[in-house]
Amino acid sequence: MATLTKKTILSHLSVKEAMRRQVIWIPKEENIAKTINLFIKYKVNALLTTSRDNKPVGVVSKTDVMGAYYAGLPLESPVEGIMSSPPLFCKPDESLEVALDRMKSRGIYRLYVREREDGEAVGILAYPDIVGLLYRYCHGCEYSHFSRKKPAETKRQIQYRVKDVMTTNVKSFRDNETLMQIMEGLSVYRFGAVLIKDQNSYPAGVVSKTDLILAYKHGISADIPAKLIMSSPVKSCDEEDLLEEAIRKMIFSEVHRLFVHRDTHQKIVGVFSLSDAARLKSGSCRACVSSRIKVDDHS
Repeated sequence: MATLTKKTILSHLSVKEAMRRQVIWIPKEENIAKTINLFIKYKVNALLTTSRDNKPVGVVSKTDVMGAYYAGLPLESPVEGIMSSPPLFCKPDESLEVALDRMKSRGIYRLYVREREDGEAVGILAYPDIVGLLYRYCHGCEYSHFSRKKPAETKRQIQYRVKDVMTTNVKSFRDNETLMQIMEGLSVYRFGAVLIKDQNSYPAGVVSKTDLILAYKHGISADIPAKLIMSSPVKSCDEEDLLEEAIRKMIFSEVHRLFVHRDTHQKIVGVFSLSDAARLKSGSCRACVSSRIKVDDHS
């Protein structure tokens, strides 16, 4: 008998339907400062690194650059010394579900896409791409929260809420703790950002890897307190919010995570990220599982 985990909308989709076709690359001889500039210019979290003959040889991510900041490396250092190698690839016609499983099992955020083993990269697949595709299908589905085709009561019965998907392990730091301490926490817990609380234990802001690499670029000492670079206010949602609404908020706000509050904005009980949404392997409600929605049904 078939299992429910196989009855997901991802079963009908291929990598090429979700991948981004713009691949940003950088020669491995280029320096860290140029890498940060490209991160900011193209709003990406990683760059494909290439050899002198333009062959892909590695990936340099914001995590790698944060590690260089922590180690005190000069901005003029070549990215070859901090990149991860080799890059991991998938093919355009590969099942999106299979690609997602590979990302999860390897603990990675992205795969590059190429037609042949020795070919050039033609695309990139990351968690936001998968969620963005699912959201587009959800938005056109009759079970969508934004659809008027079904009675509201019926839709409420099948909608996922943020509390069904969020991560409850929220790591926070005090606003007087140093950037060095923040980087240690991000590395240990493998988070993209951490919550910063004030001296009264109230949420005061967020420090992300983007905030840290910008501090690195501007020559800011890693010994300064977090409150000097944190982003504020904290972007959050209620744990009872519908998943579709939270995803919509992230997509249109261009953020990868929302902190989750209960009752009041000061009571943070979780964090919801695009990675959490992608791991559902489905849309934002239970309809994809219960009725085996097909891609052909959506426009």
